[in-house]
Amino acid sequence: MIDEIELDAQQRMEKSISALKSQLSKIRTGRAHPSLLDNIMVPYYGANTPLKQVANVVAEDNRTLALSVFDKSIIQAVEKAIMQSNLGLNPMSAGTTIRIPMPPLTEERRKDLIKVVRNEAELGRVAVRNIRREANSDIKELLKEKEVSEDQSRAGEENIQSLTDKFIKNIDDILSDKEKELMEV
Repeated sequence: MIDEIELDAQQRMEKSISALKSQLSKIRTGRAHPSLLDNIMVPYYGANTPLKQVANVVAEDNRTLALSVFDKSIIQAVEKAIMQSNLGLNPMSAGTTIRIPMPPLTEERRKDLIKVVRNEAELGRVAVRNIRREANSDIKELLKEKEVSEDQSRAGEENIQSLTDKFIKNIDDILSDKEKELMEV
């Protein structure tokens, strides 16, 4: 019983970590990365379509993204969608290829992004702590119904706490890596 609770808590904590990584990957650093354009939708035959379904996105170098649009008739629509995305990007088309140079980040913008990153990390920590609280209450419920002994309950809670500590340390490591990446010039 307690093993199942611990396994469920570990799986949910891993999902919290992957959700945090996903959120942080969307925060733009000065470096070009194809995932930066993942949320952009392009009007294509009357339906909003994700950019990656109408174009191939690659990073040419650290400062430039290149898009190869599959259907030449929507190049203007793709450029317009990128400009309206509030990412501060200015695409330039050259035939069937669209190049997007990454503007360098100002010091002030970097500090704002660090605040956003820290907030995301704190939300990740809160999610992990909520999972710990739920797992501990499940263990206490088992103890109350006399399905486990007090020693088993205490051992289970200690295991849940060590899992929590491990995942919170993981979040802190991810945060420090992202802060270093943001402060790189």
